[in-house]
Amino acid sequence: MKLAVLPWILMLLSTIPGPGLTAAHPYKVSESEKSQLVNETHWQYYGTSDTGGNLSLTWNTSALPTRTVTIELWGYEETGTPYTGNWTAKWSYLYPLATNIPNTGFFTFTPKPAPPQYQRWRVGALRIIGSKNYAGEQDVLALWTNDHALAWHLGDDFRADSVAWAREQCLTWEALEDQLPNFLTELPDCPCTLAQARADSGRFFTDYGCDIEHGSVCTYHPGAVHCVRSVQASPMYGSGQQCCYTASGTQLLTSDSTSGSTPDRGHDWGAPPYRSPPRVPGMSHWLYDVISFYYCCLWAPECPRYMKRRPSSDCRSYRPPRLASAFGDPHFVTFDGTSFSFSGNGEYVLLETLETAAAVKDLRVQGRAQPGRMPNGTQARGTGLTAVAVQEDKSDVIEVRVADGSQVLEVLLNQKLLSFTEQNWMDLKGMFLSVASQDKVSIMLSSGAGLEVGVQGPFLSVSILLPEKFLSHTRGLLGTLNDNPEDDFTLRNGHVLPPNATAQQLFQFGANWAISNASSLFTYDSRPLVNQFLNGPKHDPNFKPLFPDETTLSPSQAEDLARLCESDHFCVLDVISTGDPSVGNATRIAHQLHQHRLKSLQPVVSCGWLPPPVNGHKEGLKYLEGSTVRFGCNSGYSLAGPESSTCRADGTWSSPTPECQPGRNYTVLLSIIFGGLAIVALISIVFMLLHRRRKSNRNLWSSQP
Repeated sequence: MKLAVLPWILMLLSTIPGPGLTAAHPYKVSESEKSQLVNETHWQYYGTSDTGGNLSLTWNTSALPTRTVTIELWGYEETGTPYTGNWTAKWSYLYPLATNIPNTGFFTFTPKPAPPQYQRWRVGALRIIGSKNYAGEQDVLALWTNDHALAWHLGDDFRADSVAWAREQCLTWEALEDQLPNFLTELPDCPCTLAQARADSGRFFTDYGCDIEHGSVCTYHPGAVHCVRSVQASPMYGSGQQCCYTASGTQLLTSDSTSGSTPDRGHDWGAPPYRSPPRVPGMSHWLYDVISFYYCCLWAPECPRYMKRRPSSDCRSYRPPRLASAFGDPHFVTFDGTSFSFSGNGEYVLLETLETAAAVKDLRVQGRAQPGRMPNGTQARGTGLTAVAVQEDKSDVIEVRVADGSQVLEVLLNQKLLSFTEQNWMDLKGMFLSVASQDKVSIMLSSGAGLEVGVQGPFLSVSILLPEKFLSHTRGLLGTLNDNPEDDFTLRNGHVLPPNATAQQLFQFGANWAISNASSLFTYDSRPLVNQFLNGPKHDPNFKPLFPDETTLSPSQAEDLARLCESDHFCVLDVISTGDPSVGNATRIAHQLHQHRLKSLQPVVSCGWLPPPVNGHKEGLKYLEGSTVRFGCNSGYSLAGPESSTCRADGTWSSPTPECQPGRNYTVLLSIIFGGLAIVALISIVFMLLHRRRKSNRNLWSSQP
């Protein structure tokens, strides 16, 4: 692993000298840049019942060019009084597993209990370095494994009775946890459905430990297919929310199952200032949320203790974000649902918050549009987005643009080109940046707003998500977010164009939102950009787009376009203005993606979790509008109250959980009685049929000659 991107480890070694160290969560670092634990579950259960033998690890030898290597164990701990100035985090070199062995990319060994002075470390990682470095040397080229539970190095007392040992640790954790502040109250509610969770990418992001895009390997949440985590850590305690969902899209709650989603005292991805507990990426989460799960749930049968202190959040107060998009020639769908086209050649305000909006941060999103090309190489009378830039308050500035003459994305941070060859996630000033693929960039801002910028054909598409707190605080080409589409065409001076404005009027509306050099967030690092946009007008008054009323199609052309565009009028316009069906098809796909996300973000009503009756049970784990939960009682108890309850449109249940009172369960008793009567009746019918058959046979024989 290159020194510049050592994961999470180097950041915590406070004694490491020198600038330029960057921290990254291990799951955000390329697999080729890490050492791999073979059968990681075997490592983390080693020493428990029936788990022993050898352990192995592998690594990419080309990432560590040396003939011989040393493999070391490092331990992580946080000491001092929680939530005070003397609470500190520290990585410590413990001891070597092997020294001066050939760099073959593979190592196997039989673990032995560590010396007593090392057994207080329960969480750590292995480091592989060149043998020329001395043991525990810092600031060296190295490969690290993922952090993990150090079950394999614990003492003989653990191996003799791992359940009793783990139960004692669980009780100790429980006592400490009950003395710490309640972090749950400042966490956001989870999205109600899997569709909402995946669409709300400004506030929630995929949990690497349970990802539907990578096979839904949900080790800690069996039954789930996907989990997300809140992007931002909570402001006071640096905590995080987790939300897990089944294949049907239903949220899994710890109240119903140990597979439910659990909030985190330490946000898994950390939080500024990162070096201080419980904000250390990955590691604080391991100490306060994960190793305790091992103690209570995986190594000992004490899971109710853990779940009581890590209860799932339901979604009763969740409100989906508002969505607006721009794509194609370009076409705009505002936050209030107004659709229009504006083919300007210049740089424009897509979105900015009002100067008087003290309730929200100063958010600016700008777009650059340039003309496309006809199939014969001439300039088209249509334009498309080629760059998008964003800044919130005094955050870093991110610009996403299409590389000149290609469909490759470039990402600039404060006017400098970024490389994502070693990691696809960056924690930046005031924002997070994710590049999950070569054609899409996700930007998550500290306000909860989010942007997704991707390549669609020769142009960019951009989707912007805003939490409800931005209501009535926006303006620009993407309109005024206020649930009133009538004022989406508001000019800078406050004048509002009518909803039925002509294409020519809308062109003037768009031109009105051109930016200035003083307000520009863009980078001008080439002569064409300098000449056209820095030294030239921000809106080209000489560019004349092709307006819809200037086109006439023959019947055959109209038929071909209808077949290609499937009645998408944006697609039709783009094929006409560029002469290129592929541009129109890309626009149609982008429009469909917007509509799909908009559908996913529709609000739903939740009635909240409904408990089963004491001494009884329930059927049904869905708590959204229209869902029904049914109740039953254990043997020796009878139900006093309705047998079911339905979630109503007003967010209330049709009836509360009934009681199971001591006495015979008459429902069961009646079913037994009627079931028995049915069996008696069936036997009687069978005997009657047999009797008739025998009688019929006697008559038949008596009639024979």
